[in-house]
Amino acid sequence: MTSVYDFQATRIDGKPVKLSTFRGQVLLIVNTASKCGFTPQFEGLEALHEKYADQGLTVLGFPSNQFGGQDPGSNEEIGAFCMTNYGVSFPMMEKIDVNGSGALPLYQWLTKEKPGLLGSTAIKWNFTKFLVGRDGAVLKRYAPLDTPASLTRDIEAALAAT
Repeated sequence: MTSVYDFQATRIDGKPVKLSTFRGQVLLIVNTASKCGFTPQFEGLEALHEKYADQGLTVLGFPSNQFGGQDPGSNEEIGAFCMTNYGVSFPMMEKIDVNGSGALPLYQWLTKEKPGLLGSTAIKWNFTKFLVGRDGAVLKRYAPLDTPASLTRDIEAALAAT
């Protein structure tokens, strides 16, 4: 696999989606959780989506329950939580594993393309973020502590790139 467009995922409503449908857009891919100290980042992610969607940014949320059991609900419950509490309108995918042998192939690829601190390929916690350029290549990886607002400069640069 050579770009994000080679992968597919399943939306939170159970419908498959080929990531090639996002070709030419800038993607911010985030593993999320509903009961985490970082959960309020949904607000910032939605703000980025609202501000930059018309310029070509798509935020993709991937719920995961691999960190402290912080997203135990069903896909339906997670979707309702995100919409009710944060007005999330960006695409949310079904709950996945981001680490281990059962990790979604997309996440296996993302973590190899942009390893974390000291070369670690593991996702350390909820709200790890990956910025993907219009060409489908991973530009940058961000830690959970990096707020959505702090990504603005990198997002704007990625949107400006041709």
